[in-house]
Amino acid sequence: MDRATWKRASMVVAGTVVAAMSVGCSPQKTAVAAVINDKVYSVTPASVKVKVGIVSGEITEMKVTERVEEGSGRVTSPARLTGKLVIKNISANQSVRLIGGTIRYIDAQGRPIKLADDRTQPTVMGNSSYGSSDRLDPGQEATQAVDADFPVAALKANKLKDIRLELAYIPSPYKEERLDFVVSIGK
Repeated sequence: MDRATWKRASMVVAGTVVAAMSVGCSPQKTAVAAVINDKVYSVTPASVKVKVGIVSGEITEMKVTERVEEGSGRVTSPARLTGKLVIKNISANQSVRLIGGTIRYIDAQGRPIKLADDRTQPTVMGNSSYGSSDRLDPGQEATQAVDADFPVAALKANKLKDIRLELAYIPSPYKEERLDFVVSIGK
């Protein structure tokens, strides 16, 4: 082959290599991730105080949130009730040992609203870890964050009437006694 043909062939090969490299190294188009938004339902009233027996309770900052894909409306994270729960022993002479509690959602007819089969019945208190106490002496209180599954059916207007906390506890007499030891130092 003569020199001019060899030069042209080399240029064609080099051009082809550069073209192939630029196509292979160009950034790939990335799929646009769906935008997920929190859909917040306000709970009215947002805070409630109640008293029963020797225990009072207050739940504050209540809201229901579900995560929804923008555009399609597909629910990516089912509805959850969040808030802050404070249980207080209002007795003057009894301690309370908290066993646990269950949250129930009640409809306008007074019947429980069922959760979907893949959701768990919400519980509160009773998850004592090592070193924490499940006992409340008179005047003491316990605070817990509430983050519980919420029934989809309760999101419909005028469906939910009550949120009920069924609390189990054991009362026991509380006494403070004094022991005096008569002593002396030396004679």
